[in-house]
Amino acid sequence: MEIQRSGSRPSGKGPVDWFTGTVRIDPLFAANAPARAAGNAVTFEPGARTEPGEKHWHGATPTTALQHIAINEALDGKAVDWLEKVSDEQYNRR
Repeated sequence: MEIQRSGSRPSGKGPVDWFTGTVRIDPLFAANAPARAAGNAVTFEPGARTEPGEKHWHGATPTTALQHIAINEALDGKAVDWLEKVSDEQYNRR
């Protein structure tokens, strides 16, 4: 078990290549070898979202934020296949 002081790992902004809108990523735990899984708390501000081509995508409603815990296992340095962004038209069709 590794104990981290609150605030010792700063929040990061979700990259614009992956997200539409304001997204905050808070690291929870890193993948320390031999483990390959890492975890983050991902907060989507109202209207923020990921891509539609995945089996699923995440996004906040226009008026309410969304937070989820993402636990990903990386293999050969890759944990996620990011696809195209969800357009405003696709998002508004929900």
